[in-house]
Amino acid sequence: MDIFGRYIFRMNASALLLILMSLTGILWIAMALKQLKLLTSAGQSSVIFLKMTFLALPSLLAVILPIALLIATIHTLNRLNGDSELIVYNAAGAHAWKIIRPVVLLALVICAAIALANAVVIPWSQQTLRSYVTKVRTDLISQVLQPGKFSSPEKGLTFHIRDRDRSGELQGLVMSDARDPRQHLTYLAKRGNIQRQDKATLLVMTEGHIIYRDPKVDGARIVTFEKYVIDLSRFGPKTTSRRLKPGALYLSELWSPDKNLWAYKKFQGKMRSELHERLANPLYPLVFVLIAIAFLGQAQTTRQNRVRSVITAFGLAAGIRVLGLAATNFASNHASAVLLIYAIPLSAIVLALAVTHYRMSPRRRSRFARNVDTAIENTFTRVRRAATGSIGTGNNVENRP
Repeated sequence: MDIFGRYIFRMNASALLLILMSLTGILWIAMALKQLKLLTSAGQSSVIFLKMTFLALPSLLAVILPIALLIATIHTLNRLNGDSELIVYNAAGAHAWKIIRPVVLLALVICAAIALANAVVIPWSQQTLRSYVTKVRTDLISQVLQPGKFSSPEKGLTFHIRDRDRSGELQGLVMSDARDPRQHLTYLAKRGNIQRQDKATLLVMTEGHIIYRDPKVDGARIVTFEKYVIDLSRFGPKTTSRRLKPGALYLSELWSPDKNLWAYKKFQGKMRSELHERLANPLYPLVFVLIAIAFLGQAQTTRQNRVRSVITAFGLAAGIRVLGLAATNFASNHASAVLLIYAIPLSAIVLALAVTHYRMSPRRRSRFARNVDTAIENTFTRVRRAATGSIGTGNNVENRP
């Protein structure tokens, strides 16, 4: 690239970085507020909280990165037009395609980054996040028991302790288990200890009672015990470690799935659409950039309506992405719709290049296009005059007999 190309590349990249940081910050705050219960009711440390929220970001970045690139490209091209830099550059004899080169180069870098994220980063982050969720739910009982508070790690399960001494022994333990609608169990113990054996976490209660109650039968049964042990893994996740959803699988696992895999048995269509969506998703940064170039990549004077071009480019890009997502959902139920996942972005690329090439060459506009622009301009003029007239009438009211 020449000096002007590097200038455009730096301008576009800096705008992309700023927009991406802003959008990511907003999404992270939204996720942090949603997962705030990890610090409150779950009693987790701030380190675990930050790890779990940041591990959820890669899958979101793959979605917002093309949008951020679209906004940055529109801003860059509109700024170059507004400062008349494109006009001066074209007047100096430079070819219009040289302006496109640095913008497309940045788009290709983003395409490669999204492809790498879809292949490696997102599955790794999803599986790591799931392991943290499993760890949190396994350690939940030992960390959630706070003196004087009722804690519910899951629906139908409630814990309460009166106190905890320095050695970690629980005093005055109450545990109510109503998860099974056929029977309600209530454990009362004077003392309790949490012990770890290999991979198991055990709650050892001493000097207590177990109250069995059937909701369909009046009365309850009470059993007294000197020592009673409960395996806390019963209150952990109900799924095995291999019960991963399609979004947490690597490309190799989606391409040639194991037929005994839980996700294959339950989400076979979703696995198919997930695979092709990950392969087609890296094309959208290039689609968005070419659409922006098609509408804003030409030198325009201040007399021309650039706002209309900005709105049209953004709306068209958003519409194409929505069509791509619809095709992905349709392909999960119909295998023949897989071609649509690739046809939509590839067709958009071809059409954007054709429009760009057509608009790069100076030519007299057609009579139809001139009439359409005239009609739109006249409509805006009438609306402005009507609004100005109504305001003037409202401000100059005369009292007449």
